[in-house]
Amino acid sequence: MLISPLCSYAEGTTYQGHAEYDDKYTLPNEDLFTGKTEKLEKKDVIEMTVSQVLDGSYSLEGDEFFAEITSDVIGNKGVIIPKGSIAHGSITQTGEAKRLGRNGYIDLSFDSITTPDGREIPIEGKMSTRMHPIKEAGKIIATDVGYTAVGGLAGGVFALQALGIEAAIASQGYTVLGGAAVGGTIGLGMSLYRKGKNVLIAPGDEIKVKVLNSVELPVYKEEALKKEELKYPGLDIRVANILYEKDPFGEVNTITLSVSITNMSKKTISGMDLALINDYNAVFNPSIFGDTRLLFSQIKPGDRFAGKISFAVNNVKGSYWLAVNDRGKNKPLAKISLENAYKNVSDDVKKRNNKMKKGKKNFYKENDPFDL
Repeated sequence: MLISPLCSYAEGTTYQGHAEYDDKYTLPNEDLFTGKTEKLEKKDVIEMTVSQVLDGSYSLEGDEFFAEITSDVIGNKGVIIPKGSIAHGSITQTGEAKRLGRNGYIDLSFDSITTPDGREIPIEGKMSTRMHPIKEAGKIIATDVGYTAVGGLAGGVFALQALGIEAAIASQGYTVLGGAAVGGTIGLGMSLYRKGKNVLIAPGDEIKVKVLNSVELPVYKEEALKKEELKYPGLDIRVANILYEKDPFGEVNTITLSVSITNMSKKTISGMDLALINDYNAVFNPSIFGDTRLLFSQIKPGDRFAGKISFAVNNVKGSYWLAVNDRGKNKPLAKISLENAYKNVSDDVKKRNNKMKKGKKNFYKENDPFDL
């Protein structure tokens, strides 16, 4: 199977889940498939991103959610579960962060995957952010020793500064040792009072579900996975390259397209007429932080243009169409699927994009600096 291995996050921590096949599965429309089958092997993983925020301190057990599969599940013979399939799940257990540095957690379960062609595949899937107890205990001890050591150092320095080097010499160093002991005690108190971090899984965060049992699934025909597009007579738009990039604040939420436009229609279009539209019909307008030549260009009948344009989106892993809007009628004249275009992007660019879209290494949200 050509499926990504489980991801190891910060400090060797791996967040794992599993999915297993249910025998209720039935073969769907044969026109979509090659007639071949492929096994989804045990220990393969399915990459997903949730559609709404899951917060360990606010979400409730039993809350339902949906997750979108962000990468095609591919076997040696082709795609068996396409990107864009939707998994249905629920929260089975949550835990808030506690004192002694114990982190919160969320346990998730999945019961089905619905593919873009309407098939519902029953599954049993589980995913948890819980760390192995031994690893978590090791992290807590290491952190708390650090608190105590820093407190002792600070206390010793304070005693030296407050009482002076003469007092330290006269007392044979006991003033410094006393200050260190007090500082160490304060540091130990901080370690006992310190709270761990709560869990926050947001749209764009990638979760990985490990397969528990082998599953035999039909292989899709390549043409069956092509997204439907909307063409406008005389207007030819081609997407030559797709890059995932960081915005000025360091967030990977920008998609930069290299496009060529040939306008043989009777309409004049501009870069301001371009937008990205996702599966939920959310519209994302061009970003002013990228190349703005196309953004401020007018492409008249008979004109040709080649350049770049960037869009700030909420999740680079989603499915998008490049749309040309008819401002008079407030609807798209044309829609070009980025998924269709992405199949022709070079392997080097795909590897670069995969590194960019990995996102944060764990699901912990930052604590308030005043909430120790």
